[in-house]
Amino acid sequence: MTLELRRPTAAYAEQVMVLRAELLRNHDAFDGCAGLETCDTFKEWLNFETRLKQKYKEQYVPSEVFLAVRKKDQKLVGIIDYRHPLSPFQLQYGGNIGYSVAPSERRKGYAGEMLRLLLPICRSCGEEKVLLCCDKDNIASKRTILKNGGVLENEVRDDVGLTKSGVIERFWITL
Repeated sequence: MTLELRRPTAAYAEQVMVLRAELLRNHDAFDGCAGLETCDTFKEWLNFETRLKQKYKEQYVPSEVFLAVRKKDQKLVGIIDYRHPLSPFQLQYGGNIGYSVAPSERRKGYAGEMLRLLLPICRSCGEEKVLLCCDKDNIASKRTILKNGGVLENEVRDDVGLTKSGVIERFWITL
């Protein structure tokens, strides 16, 4: 195991903001990053509950946010979150779990390890299965989900503009 999941703390403030800048430069979607793309400071981002409740209103669901930190050098390589319970929107389009890996750290197996580390946390919160969704054209995310036991339930038309392909694939992982 090369990674560990940690709760966000001020010790990672600079690294979180560096990750934000890297994702912005790469024009990434910030999946699982708890609205990091809209925050100018770490302190602003850390106020998940209040900020996200205001943004999503009745569609808001609580989220457990974790930093994926490489053990050998304590470098932040990604962010993953676990949303529960699912709102109707999340059930259709987003799922329980979202994640992003820094563009400079991709193709190293980190997304799969992040997801593998999060699944026992979901189980400990009483989940028997979790939903993950991805763009039909996002082959890397699909492989990550399948590697962790994901089973494709269906594809839905992306009526809200979350994907490039216009199609969202919905996978369930039994815990």
